[in-house]
Amino acid sequence: MTEQTKIPVPDADVRANALADGLERAAQGAESRAGSLIERAAGLGRAALAAAPPPVLPLGVARRVVQPSPVAAAPIAVAAVAPDAVAKPAPVAPRKPTGPRMRIDRAHLREQCLIEPDGPVTGLLEEFRIIKRQLLLTVSDAREQSTASLGRRILICSAHPGEGKTFCAVNLALSIAAEKDNEVLLVDADFAKPSVLSTLGLPGGPGLMDALADPKIAVEDCIMATDIPGFYVLPAGNQTGSDTEYLASARTEAVLDRLDQLAPNCIVIFDSPPALAASPASELAMHVGQAVMVVRADRTGEAALRDALNILSGCDDIRLLLNCTKFSPTGRAFGSYYGYKE
Repeated sequence: MTEQTKIPVPDADVRANALADGLERAAQGAESRAGSLIERAAGLGRAALAAAPPPVLPLGVARRVVQPSPVAAAPIAVAAVAPDAVAKPAPVAPRKPTGPRMRIDRAHLREQCLIEPDGPVTGLLEEFRIIKRQLLLTVSDAREQSTASLGRRILICSAHPGEGKTFCAVNLALSIAAEKDNEVLLVDADFAKPSVLSTLGLPGGPGLMDALADPKIAVEDCIMATDIPGFYVLPAGNQTGSDTEYLASARTEAVLDRLDQLAPNCIVIFDSPPALAASPASELAMHVGQAVMVVRADRTGEAALRDALNILSGCDDIRLLLNCTKFSPTGRAFGSYYGYKE
């Protein structure tokens, strides 16, 4: 058997002293090693920063150096610019009407049974006050819905000739001109048989069709100012056999936009050709926000009225106006309250 001897175990005091010495040496070694690691790390960091090349920026990008400041700077507000706003130039606003200024004979208006500005209150005046109020309410709603330009355009039409569309268009324009917050532009759009100028007693001149056919003619130069405050007239212009084709061109909307920009509160009224007698009515209906179909009592048939309404289907808001009637089922007698008698 192999001889086994026990390893002598030191006493408790010796063991305690040895443990204390070992812990002290271990702490010193760890401290020296930690210090050397930190120094080496710092040295490596400085060497890496010195050897690293500067970052390469893309071409056309400015390099910005941020300087530390002990005082916080106030934030700078930067306005965001849309790409389209920079690419597209601002539209040039058209000039004010530069056409001739005309005087309208009040006696001629009375002979034509039209509303006389600043004249006595009549039954006709009161009736068109009611009519215009409904149309102006729609104009106000269009302004709130950001469709003001389209809502301010009103088309006056009829199914057949001789049903009173020009009579109603002129009286409606004269009634709106009396408004305190609105102006009116009456456009003679019956190119084949214009009658607005003769109804008002005004001479002829260049008009809407000339501006559509010739880009060199500014439409505002064709507008006639009158001695009635807020009342303007745009003649039909020279006759042409291509009036419908001109109205269907892209230039039509540009010309009408210039009319809208003449004044933000200007109502544009178009005296249209009869829907069943001339084709321009269907094209005009696509450029207006409201249409008024004049129906003559005891003359306009139901079938003709339905056909005319179908032709004006390009307009979403069409109203009917009964003309040449003396009978009122409700017993209305407009004007008598102010002392006027028929």
